[in-house]
Amino acid sequence: MAPAVYGLAVAMSLAGAALGLYGLVGGAFTVTVPWLLPLGGVALEMDRLAGLFVALVALTAVPVSIYAVAYDRDGRGGGGAYLAFLAAMAVVPLAGNVITFLVAWELMSLASWLLIAREPRAGGPAWVYAVMTHAGFACLLVGMLLVGAHTGSLSFAEWRAAAPALAPATRDIAFVLLGLGFAGKAGVIPLHVWLPLAHPAAPSHVSALMSGVMVKLGVYGLIRIGLDWLGAGPPWWGVVILVAGTMSAVIGVLYALVEPDLKRLLAFSTIENVGIILVGLGAALVFAPVGAGPLAALALVAALYHTVNHAAFKALLFLGAGSVQHATSTRNMEDLGGLVKRMPWTAACFLVGAVAIAGLPPLNGFVSEWLTFQALLQNLDVARPELNLVFALALAGLALSAGLAVACFVKAFGITFLALPRRAEAASAHEAPAAMRVAMTALAAACVGLGIGATLIVPALAGVATDLSPGAAVPITVSGVAVRVSGDFASVSTLAVAGAFAGILLLLVVGLRRAGAAGARIAPTWGCGRIVQTARMEYTATAFANPFTRVFDFVYRPRKQRVVDTHPESRLFVRGIAYESSTRLLFEDWLYAPLMTALRRTTTAARAIQSGHANHYLAYILAALVVMLVFG
Repeated sequence: MAPAVYGLAVAMSLAGAALGLYGLVGGAFTVTVPWLLPLGGVALEMDRLAGLFVALVALTAVPVSIYAVAYDRDGRGGGGAYLAFLAAMAVVPLAGNVITFLVAWELMSLASWLLIAREPRAGGPAWVYAVMTHAGFACLLVGMLLVGAHTGSLSFAEWRAAAPALAPATRDIAFVLLGLGFAGKAGVIPLHVWLPLAHPAAPSHVSALMSGVMVKLGVYGLIRIGLDWLGAGPPWWGVVILVAGTMSAVIGVLYALVEPDLKRLLAFSTIENVGIILVGLGAALVFAPVGAGPLAALALVAALYHTVNHAAFKALLFLGAGSVQHATSTRNMEDLGGLVKRMPWTAACFLVGAVAIAGLPPLNGFVSEWLTFQALLQNLDVARPELNLVFALALAGLALSAGLAVACFVKAFGITFLALPRRAEAASAHEAPAAMRVAMTALAAACVGLGIGATLIVPALAGVATDLSPGAAVPITVSGVAVRVSGDFASVSTLAVAGAFAGILLLLVVGLRRAGAAGARIAPTWGCGRIVQTARMEYTATAFANPFTRVFDFVYRPRKQRVVDTHPESRLFVRGIAYESSTRLLFEDWLYAPLMTALRRTTTAARAIQSGHANHYLAYILAALVVMLVFG
């Protein structure tokens, strides 16, 4: 049953990819089925932005579904829920009115919740995800009803036409409400609390879709409200998104860096990369209302490029983590090591994803982060000191997160795949089945193609940005194999960089072979004077992260505990020492823990009215009726 479900998912995704690419190249259509839903029926509209996100959903789902054929042989992932999840994610960008959007959005949330809840020991994460996603849905519902009441329509096309005439206060309130709903789905700090719980708990192919695609639909919503549905907004809209993105990028990668659980590390990394996307989007929303339309278009292209790139490398990394878990039955990096010899295909694909997400040339993560930097660096063209200060902070945060991301994925790859196995499970690991290897290889190829093919990708994304920023020419030109920004301001050729790397690698291989032919000597590796190397001598994930924990202890606020077990006759004879240093989550401690405490106190107090006597309940009803008659 499971292969048939995932085969159908592949077929659906290929059809969706064709539809999305049709919209991306400029195809447009409108479909309305009035009788299918109340309040306007089902309405679907295709434009370039919708086409981009439909293609993103579908093209990511193809390799993920192929992977699931081998990963989920027993069908435990929930076939119907999986298909509903894919279909709902494809409909969200196409929705042309409020009712269609909310139904598809809620179906997407419920289907993903079901896929998480089916997993053993996933009850807690599933509950947190359900609470957060429905709180976000409530914000979306109220915000959309507010705009609908003031425009007299639930159609997004009519919102565009009526938005300029709305009162500024109405637009601002709607932006805040809708922004909270979409930011919660995107995992923006401090609304991220569900993400590092739900993504690791889900099956790995579902995690790949949730992290690679679903959270991007929150970004899609932020683009729509900031540049389309509500019309051009004041600069503070962009400042809010820019600051939230910078904070998410820095804090997300800091927590990823100290996380020993491989899938939780990737989940925190998703928060970081969504932050990078929002830095680009926030810059676009700041540039647009102050007369810097070309820079707004450039920043938007950077944000869209990183959205596409993150879908490729994050899906690849989650599938790689799933292969590791499939082979070793653990996600704890402290128990792994030495997998590069036992799982060479998985290791090679994971390495490509790690290089891409670290933003190293010539892969795709480098291009989009480079474009983001170029947009931010030109902020001095806007003569607004207060905005220039915000951009300076964003540049500093983006640079810090980029550097920490390199360290994070050196740790993720090195501790997981290199050195010696630390546990028997890692020593007996096996390579992933063929279908899983094919899926990972396809995504690794996508990371390479999106990087060295920047001259093909940028013009397509520039078309999307032009539609959302009418009258603003995107200051990007393609000259041969190079991409140029703002004339001679900056240029890059990832194809040339890739060629240079390939040439250097070829010279190294040829040189080493010639040196070996001249007379090679075989000798044991220098072991620092040790006779036998064991796994106890290796770096662990905790040891690797320890310097960062010390430097950024004001963020981690680690709990340190040391227990020394001494001999009962003399404390000078130590039998054992136990040391623990665990990091704490900033917003969970400062925001959610007090909130939950207040909620528990409120519910405890409310239990007093549950006396169990019918006459008391009748009195409550009478009192409520009197209040409504007096104040209604």
